[in-house]
Amino acid sequence: MRYLNQLEPDALIARFAEHPPIGFSVVEAADTPAFVAPFDLLTTADASVRERLVHAPGYRWWGRLLRWRTAFVGTTVSEYALFPRDAQPAALAEALRRQLGRRQRLTIVKDIPQASPLFDAAAGDWCRRFAEACAAQGFVLLEGQALAYVPIDFASEDEYLSRLSAGRRKDIRRKLRKRGEVVVDMLRCGDPAFADETTIDAFYALYENVYAQSEIHFDKLSRGFFAAVLRDAANGGVVFVYRRQGAMIGWNLCFVVDGKLIDKYVGFAYPQAREQNLYFTSWFHNLAFAREQGLGYYVAGWTDPEIKSYLGARFTLTRHAVYLRNPLLRLLARRLARFFESDSQWGAHEPA
Repeated sequence: MRYLNQLEPDALIARFAEHPPIGFSVVEAADTPAFVAPFDLLTTADASVRERLVHAPGYRWWGRLLRWRTAFVGTTVSEYALFPRDAQPAALAEALRRQLGRRQRLTIVKDIPQASPLFDAAAGDWCRRFAEACAAQGFVLLEGQALAYVPIDFASEDEYLSRLSAGRRKDIRRKLRKRGEVVVDMLRCGDPAFADETTIDAFYALYENVYAQSEIHFDKLSRGFFAAVLRDAANGGVVFVYRRQGAMIGWNLCFVVDGKLIDKYVGFAYPQAREQNLYFTSWFHNLAFAREQGLGYYVAGWTDPEIKSYLGARFTLTRHAVYLRNPLLRLLARRLARFFESDSQWGAHEPA
């Protein structure tokens, strides 16, 4: 892998640079991937805080002041921030502040791993020293998002379910009864089916369905991005296609990299996907695939920690390093930091 902390194939990082999310501009600072994008400062705020502010008098007008053009260090297609393997933590932190922090009102180094089980101790130590160096450069450190993962240390679905509470086992088994009504096909990225423009259109339409119903709208990936990824036979991607009575009602794009199944993107047809409990079906299909392939981990991504917890996921936290060019705003950010750490509750979570 080209970068420290990289779980994804190089090809996916390259497609991000070629086809950034809509409205984003890809840049590079100190040999580190980065991008500039519009950012609502309430995006990562605690839900109760965000709700109060959004419904406050006059938000329709003054809320625009909370939307800033922001520099982000990282990508939106990698689970973690990506750093050059030969970089020194202190030198990189200083270079990012100088090259990005002086040009934008707000710079965010997103998703710095903490003590992640997905990396070795040396990578964890490097990231700890980097976070400390960012703090020394004036960045404010915030607890970041909770990345869901499942160690593949069970021999069967029954053994996996046995680790959950009796009530949860009963509910999950009831939901999984629907999977007998769904046919699952597996395609590899680069399959001839993806040469058809109507196939790409159908996949993108289901992705847009998921994006539209998401609570947070930040990075909308383009049709061109998915076309390039799905047509790339060299990236190692596998696509699970879910069909009901011959019609596609969902799909899930994953990558097998270094002993891990990395779950990246989904598309669902509504209401069919909900009626078939497709989220539950796809979760257990991915666990079975990872087990059959002899993989060590299923990495399930950042979103929806509540349902992933319910399904038995564990979590590892990241940190964000936030730099505000205005020193008075940096002081204010330190005072308000706790209102932007809503995922921290999952850091010590174990399934029950």
